[in-house]
Amino acid sequence: MAADAPVTITYVGAEGDGIGLQSDGSRLYVPLTVPGDSVRVRSLARRGDGWIGELESILQSGPGRRAPSCGHFGVCGGCTSQHWVEADYLEWNSGRLAAALRRAGFEAPAMAPIMHGSPGQRRRMDLAVRRGQGSLTLGLHRARGTEIVDLTECPVLHPALFALIAPLRVVLSSLAGVRREASVVVNLLDSGPDVLLRSDGELTTTDRTKLTNFADIHHLPRVSWAFGAGVPEAVCVLRPPITSLSGVTVTPPPGAFLQATREAEAAIVAAVLDGLPTKQTARSRVLELFAGCGTISFALARRIKVTAIEGDEALVTACHNGINQAGLMGRVAIRRRDLSRQPFLPNELAGFTTVVLDPPHAGAAAQMPYIAQAKVGTVIYVSCDPVSLGRDASVLRGAGYRLEKVTPIDQFLWSARLEAVAVFRLGK
Repeated sequence: MAADAPVTITYVGAEGDGIGLQSDGSRLYVPLTVPGDSVRVRSLARRGDGWIGELESILQSGPGRRAPSCGHFGVCGGCTSQHWVEADYLEWNSGRLAAALRRAGFEAPAMAPIMHGSPGQRRRMDLAVRRGQGSLTLGLHRARGTEIVDLTECPVLHPALFALIAPLRVVLSSLAGVRREASVVVNLLDSGPDVLLRSDGELTTTDRTKLTNFADIHHLPRVSWAFGAGVPEAVCVLRPPITSLSGVTVTPPPGAFLQATREAEAAIVAAVLDGLPTKQTARSRVLELFAGCGTISFALARRIKVTAIEGDEALVTACHNGINQAGLMGRVAIRRRDLSRQPFLPNELAGFTTVVLDPPHAGAAAQMPYIAQAKVGTVIYVSCDPVSLGRDASVLRGAGYRLEKVTPIDQFLWSARLEAVAVFRLGK
């Protein structure tokens, strides 16, 4: 089906697509557009209550349109909003957060100014690899597709990571262990880029030698490998793969979750600390859920005693080692627990003055009812998705919590993802 007439985009939806009305009154979702654009589209397909179309031409540009920063924009699926002027993009991003909280029952959420990320600061890249006839493609998937866009530029990535893409493409193309498909995750640690390769074939002895030489030439502290979704093993460790989290040195496991940028990590930690109750005693304790490697745990431990919970064994080990090396025993304890299968129950939550949680994108649906039932005085929720935050916040609203403050943090630059730190207090 094709659009029967030009359509004017009136607003941008939650996924970053422009939305307008067709002549029959149905909604039309058009990626890569901004409010005020008059457009023609092609290849319409059903989407929920309307249609989604591919942009064919812009008949008239809206006032918020600008030239994108990257030549891959519009093809690569990494960014959705480079074509939008900064002020409008930031207003839309923080507006999605406010709308999600209003739907949760918080009529006038107190919003801090949005922290805007900077280009060239992202310290993690997660790339797809595909071997074709005579060539190897390394990059990100096409927007709404399975094709891999071979990256030749990226204004989002830290320059130290982007500089690895071309030589990675060369070395991966020479490996017998990369047959058809693979993936590469690189975290920029304080000691350098930490590489994890997952491939669809076993590495040969020659492959391992090539990767070790690659690490030496490009000053990588560690290269790890796993067959498919298996447990990673070290191919080589040329120096300790370490990074500092809130002043504590840790050795993250290969491919570990880290906040996308250093500046966002600092903003998250600051907002969490700012949300702690002002009155604390020697008996005050914080329960931190989904603690990861200890990014927030170590900062909290300098203010209050912390029990940190994490489901991934490798992350627990990294955090535990950091605690020991920093001499924080007695201030913070890390335990392993799968919170989706074994959430903390109300009786276990008794005695904690504050719960801090930083769940994955899907949120913490299994845990929230028990936090609400336990009537913990303060809940500080670190979210990377306004929708799941809104759903979980509605549980707190129903239990009598008020939203004291929410801080939006734009660490996923030019995307439809948004970090936020929301502080909830029980009672008036």
